[in-house]
Amino acid sequence: MKLAKFSPPVGEARVGLVVGEHVIDLRDAFEVLYATPAPPIFEELQLFIEEGEKALRLAKLVEEQVSKELSGGELEGELKGVVRRLTEVKLHLPLPRPEKVLCAAVNYFSHAAEMNTKPPSKPYLFSKLPNSLIGPGEPVVIPRNSTKPDHEVELAVIIGRAGKYISEARAYDHVFGYAVFNDVSLRDKQFPGGELQRFGLRWVQAKSFDTGAPLGPFIVTKDEIGDPHNLRLQLLVNGEVRQDGSTSDMIFKVHELIAEASDGLTLKPGDVIATGTPSGVGAASGKFLRHGDIMEARIERIGVLANPVVAEA
Repeated sequence: MKLAKFSPPVGEARVGLVVGEHVIDLRDAFEVLYATPAPPIFEELQLFIEEGEKALRLAKLVEEQVSKELSGGELEGELKGVVRRLTEVKLHLPLPRPEKVLCAAVNYFSHAAEMNTKPPSKPYLFSKLPNSLIGPGEPVVIPRNSTKPDHEVELAVIIGRAGKYISEARAYDHVFGYAVFNDVSLRDKQFPGGELQRFGLRWVQAKSFDTGAPLGPFIVTKDEIGDPHNLRLQLLVNGEVRQDGSTSDMIFKVHELIAEASDGLTLKPGDVIATGTPSGVGAASGKFLRHGDIMEARIERIGVLANPVVAEA
């Protein structure tokens, strides 16, 4: 199941079920089909994820009913407006305020090699603050005093069930689905040099600037993906392929990252774990982002997350 937060030409944002090039308005479809107010889970994806299997079953029921009506031809009456083309709607950040956004550093063998870094012996995690999250189409605004903004396409894991000290064997029981993530990084902030170097990398300044974490455009449930370690992921800038890799190149797999992240820390529904990036980043190539660039982060079977780059005035 592919889910999105969207808004129609007229009306507030709500949860949609994406089928091909169309999106089913779950809220309106439910109210038309059952002549009763839709539950809150069809208003916010956070609530949908918290509801878990019950929400998925209800959404599937709505999808089947709409599909049944469609099988007889075009939708009629009040149902006519519950299915729209994706080109007719605005897609939003699917999860506006997750409690935690955790990211794996140097988690692809190819990225470790291009950075001349020895692969870590266990997962190394840092956080991006929720203020950095933006949705598809929203601009990444580069702070006015940064000169080396960089891109990192990543597979994001969306947690669906709370847990602490989660074993690797049970890790996927806690996964709701997956999304595309772009860990935009300010390399000149990340590697400070001078006296600050002895304190290590500057994760907060480099990673958590406003608009530095595009996420979306959809959340695809884990049953649709199956093995998350066999997906092609790419990052294009103005149509030029900068990154082109596979999640099979991960050093630590999704279950290992979840086990490490939950060691003493309670993961909650809606939390995001970004799983690292393949080779091709600007820090290695010297090709950094500039005002006017268009980034496209792509992961097969999930979607394309496009964002323009804008220099702060």
